[in-house]
Formats: sequence, C-alpha cells, structure tokens
Amino acid sequence: MAVEERVTFCRICEPLCGMVATVDNGRLSQLRPDRDHPLSQGYACPKGIAMEGVQNDPDRVVYPLRRSGGPGEFERVTWEEAMSDIAARLRRILGERGPESVGWYMGNPGAFSYSHTLWAKGFLDGIGSPHYYSAGSQDVNNRFAASALLYGSPLLVPIPDLNRTHFLFMVGANPLVSHGSVLSAPRVGEQLNAVVDRGGRVVVVDPRRTETARRYEHVAIRPDTDAWLLLSLLQVVFAEGLEDRAWLERGGRGGETLAARVRDFAPERTGGVTGVPAQSVRELARAFASAPSAAAYGRTGSCLGRFGTLVSYLLDALNAVTGNLDRPGGAVFGRPPIALDEVAEKVGLATYGKVRSRFGNYPDVIGNLPATLIPREITTPGARQIRAFFVSAGNPVLSVPDGDALEAAFEELDLLVSLDFYVTDTSRHADYILPTTTFLEREDVPVAFMGFFSTPFVQVTEAVVQPRGAARQEWRIIDDLSRRIGTAPYSLRPLRILARLGMRISPRHLIDAVLRVGPAGDWFGLKRSGLSLEKVARSPHGMVLNDQIATGVLGDRVRHPDRRVNVADAAALGEIDRLEQAGGAAGDYPLSLIGLRELRSHNSWMHNSPLLMRGGRTQALRIHPGDAGAAGLDDGDVARVMSESGSVEVPVLVTDEMTPGTVALPHGWGHRGGWRLANEAGGVNVNQLASSDPAGLERLAGMAHLNGIPVRVEAVAPQAGSGARAESPAVPA
Repeated sequence: MAVEERVTFCRICEPLCGMVATVDNGRLSQLRPDRDHPLSQGYACPKGIAMEGVQNDPDRVVYPLRRSGGPGEFERVTWEEAMSDIAARLRRILGERGPESVGWYMGNPGAFSYSHTLWAKGFLDGIGSPHYYSAGSQDVNNRFAASALLYGSPLLVPIPDLNRTHFLFMVGANPLVSHGSVLSAPRVGEQLNAVVDRGGRVVVVDPRRTETARRYEHVAIRPDTDAWLLLSLLQVVFAEGLEDRAWLERGGRGGETLAARVRDFAPERTGGVTGVPAQSVRELARAFASAPSAAAYGRTGSCLGRFGTLVSYLLDALNAVTGNLDRPGGAVFGRPPIALDEVAEKVGLATYGKVRSRFGNYPDVIGNLPATLIPREITTPGARQIRAFFVSAGNPVLSVPDGDALEAAFEELDLLVSLDFYVTDTSRHADYILPTTTFLEREDVPVAFMGFFSTPFVQVTEAVVQPRGAARQEWRIIDDLSRRIGTAPYSLRPLRILARLGMRISPRHLIDAVLRVGPAGDWFGLKRSGLSLEKVARSPHGMVLNDQIATGVLGDRVRHPDRRVNVADAAALGEIDRLEQAGGAAGDYPLSLIGLRELRSHNSWMHNSPLLMRGGRTQALRIHPGDAGAAGLDDGDVARVMSESGSVEVPVLVTDEMTPGTVALPHGWGHRGGWRLANEAGGVNVNQLASSDPAGLERLAGMAHLNGIPVRVEAVAPQAGSGARAESPAVPA
C-alpha cells in the first residue's frame, strides 16, 4: 500500500481545525495542519499534531479486557466473550432492579462524536433510565440552564460575533489557550486582533492575568464574584438610561423588573466584593452600551463558581438590554445547517428539569444529572439506586469532586463497563474495558458545533485509518449491546418502534436526513443547491456557507410562547438573594483556588503523549509573590493546599500573573492508570479539594463548585515523588 495523504479535522477542542494525515501502509505516520482549510488555514495546535502519538500509543487498549483481580488487573478476551457476559449480567440487573438501576457517564470527548452522543443517551432512553451524567456538570451545564430560562430552550446559545464586534467583553475565558469554548473559531487570536485593529476593544475579566488577558485589556477580579460585577454593570446601564428601550419593548420581557432588582448594586457597593474599582465599572458599562456593537461572553471560569447559572444569565441580559442580542457584532445565534436546539427538541433531548436528582432535587440539564452525586446514587439503597454503570470517553475519578468516594462506589457495583482506549484512573475499576476508536478511525460531522462557528461552516470527514486491533466505534458497541438485551438505542420513540419492526437506522443516515430537511438541505433532490452529507464530502476541506452569521432570527427561535427573551426569570433573579447571603474566603481558608487550562493538556487524557510531555512538564500551583512570601514559599518549593474537603501537596510557581489572594492549579493530573508516561508525570488531583456535598452544588444546574474554593497554603518539606500516584498496572498486549 502506497503512502497516502488524507484530509480530516481535529476533534479535541472546538475550533475543529483542519488536518492532513499521512498514512503509510495503513498506519498513521504524521499529522500536519491543513493549509487548504478555509478557516484554520494551516494552523493546528500542539494537541492536534500530538494525536499521532495517541493513535499509535503502545499503552493504548486495542482489545477487550476483562478484570481478573484487583483494580487494574485485566486479561484479554474476545468481543463475543465480553459482550455475552455484559449482556447477561445487564439483563439480570434489569430484571431484578428495573431500568432505573442503570447509569451512564460520558466524558468530554464524547461531545466531539455525533454518533457516540446520540447512541449513549439513546441507550438509556431505550431502556427507560434517567441516570445520564457527563462532563457537562464540571464544565458548561449552567450555560445551558441559563438559556432554558432566557429563551425556553437550553440549546439556544448565542456566540460573540467576532468578525463584526467592536467591544468583546470576556468573563472567565482564555481563548488563546482554549482556542474557544462554546465557540468554534479557528485562528481565534487573529480574530481578536482584528477587533482591536478596527478600533474596538477586547476586555478580559479574570482573577489571573491569563495569556489572553496579557495581550488585551485585563480586569482583575476576585474569584466567584463575576455575578456582582455583572449586576453593577446592569445597574449603571439602567441608572444612566443606556438601555435599548425599543428592543426591550419589542423583543424582551421583564426589563422593568430587572432594572428594579439591580438598583441596589451600584459599583461603589460591588467594588468591595469584586475588587474592581467603581470608576472602572462605570467606564466599562458606558463603553459597552455605547459601542457600535458589543458582545459579552463567558466560559469555563465563569461557570464553575457557586452562581454559574446566574452569571451566564446576566451575561446574556447585558447583551439584551443594551440591544446587542441577535444583531451584527453582538451575541448572535445564526441559522446553522443543523440547528442543535431544533434537533434535540425533536428527539426529546432539549430538556431542563424534566427529571430531578435523588439527592438535592437538582434539575436535569439536556438530560444530564449532576455527576458529583454518582457515588451516592450507587451506594444509597432505594428506588433508582444504580447497580450497573457505563463510562465512555471519560475519567470521572479525576474530573468529579471526591474521586476517592467514586472509586470506592465503583467497587460496590454489580457491573461496571468502560468504553475507552486507555486504562484510566476510572476504567481500572471496570469489569470490562471495551476498546474504542480514536477520532482518526471514524467518520464524523460536527453536529454539536455547527451553530458555534464564528464563520458559518460545515465539514464531513471519513476515517483516515482502520481501527487498531479490535477497536470499535462507541455507537456500534452500544447497538450490539442493545440488540442483545432486546432494546433499541434511540431517544426518539418512532425510531424505537421501527427497530421493533426490524428497521434500525445508523447515525450517518440519521444525520444526513436531518441535514437534508434543514434550512440548507437539498430536500432529497428537490432543492438542487441544497446540502447533503454526500455533497459536503465532495469538498474535503469543508464548506464556508456564508461570510457572516445570520441575525434577526431570534423571534423565530425563542421557545417562550410570547417569543420574547425573559430577562427577569424568577428562578434566575432569585439567585441574587442567595448571592447576597453568601460569604467569601476567610478565617482558616483565606485564599481562593481557581482552575487553569494548559496549552499542552486537555482535561485528563493527553498526559501520555511524548510530544506534549517533553521538556519535563510538571503540575504547579501558581501563587502571587506576596502570598508565597506570607506562606514561606519560594519557586519550586512544595506546598500543602488545604480546603474543607481535602488536601494535596504540589510544587509552587511564584508569579505576578496571579491576583493577590488567589491561587491556580491545573486540572487533569495525578494519574495511576495503565499509561506509563502519565503516571510518571506525577501531579495531584485538584478535585480532591472540591466538595461533594449535594448541598454545595450550584442550585439551578447542579454544577460542581470548582472555582473560588476557599483554601489555605503552607510550606512542607520537599519529598521525592511528591504528588505521584501508584505504579501503572500491567495491561495485556
């Protein structure tokens, strides 16, 4: 077989940058950026290029494994052996305990596979279980909850119109490292520079002087006080008559109620909480409201505090009351060829509060319940107690608060199955590990992200290599298991009925049909200029669908009966009362801990890549020189970081990028799975410092509290291998 080059796109993070794979005799030998991709134009970040090392990793699981002893001890088996036993045990559990005894956790990479996401949720809906969990409750769910309150659909989410805005106001976002989140913007740095070049401003609100904040305007803020700042910005807008009254009368509902509720949040009051001077707040509010166009945008840093839904809600309210919602250069929705909100609504996935958690009575968010509650759901007897659990493309032991409790709970299950291509901190407890494909071994369509492209775009890719070993796509594994237990993995009831008649649909046929009957579709040949997957595939580098994102569409997309945006939702504004009663860091825990995203990491699964880990990378606690001096710490010293929930020991990096009183620690470290390089890198699980108490979750979305955790830092004597985890277990070849 000759050397070939095959065009594809990355599916690690949301820009979905174009790449070209070199395939030598069926084996991937190189990945490089795609110069002909119309958006990324020859750019790809280190993580995308490093996927070659993941694809060919000798530590990768490529055959089914069955647990043969303690955690991490496995033997190789055939697919038939694995699936027969899993199905038999699952049928027994369903017969004895009912469908609500089965749960599923899907990690972040699952969102980058249209087939995985639909089939995993469809499996639970097919058997009738509410126990769906994902990385969303440690990431983005309150953004969706805010949309449900504002627009009547959790999946109607605006993005900043980067190509036309004159004032980009970002809260808790660091796109020069993340490359955008709930925003697909390849070469995002160039788009931000263009805002400034056309005379606009890019303002970054963050407790840390991030990579993005260093390049543009930085507003330093105390952790977990974003809501206070946004309330004061709105107070200035209303007090000084800067609101867009015409829009509020035409497209909004509750403007007067919102104005009255924010009246007491003058910048002179909030400055003592946020650390942002009143004069700066007033200047920002006036500049935002008077700019030719402006967009307020928040991401992970704004979502992980105690009031994340309120923060997301207020960001959109600021856009709305200043007339910057659904207008060029503002926060926009567009008309994507596949509208996620419409598709999810049709298949019953656009839910908020349809079901409630057993503990804390938290609402589901697009079907997700709070992952922090999984240990209790497993160990607590009663109706809906989980006895069988599936984990796909996720490592909740490292990404959910109190991983120790989760590990202990896993050992109590009657069945734990992991769909993954590594033995992770989570899957080492599984009864079976079923090997899955990398994104390079499957076809794909970026269904979840079509509405988030800063330039309307669509691309289809085929697999560039055959699966290694016996690896299979998640949807095929799920479909096989469903057949064996006599169900069908579809959320849409009519599809389940067709399955009983012997007609089962593949993900590709489903998405092709959705595209073809959508706003840009060909209606199965009736509209010659329209799209189908086959037509898009003829342009392997992708297709730009329009120069700009469509505006003036909100009236057709808001789901509230009156078609108005609700800027005074009672549940959202009720959070303001809780905000005023909450205290900050004090007493025994005077510092605030925030998270930190690294350019050469992606959550918990890319620390086994030699390319990304070269240079002796270590996890370190960022701390301000003043706070380091008070704790008796110098660069490289080992510190003990303590919260009410736990403690970890980690080296420190003394840096003035931190706001005094704030420390930052990257997540996703502290491995002890079957990946040797990741284990050797050491580090600690930062989520050991987070509370798993149901009462401590964010009220409107059940999000974990991972930013602004009160902590204390003290010096400890350096220890060899401090923070390192246990040795890697043996994994059969």
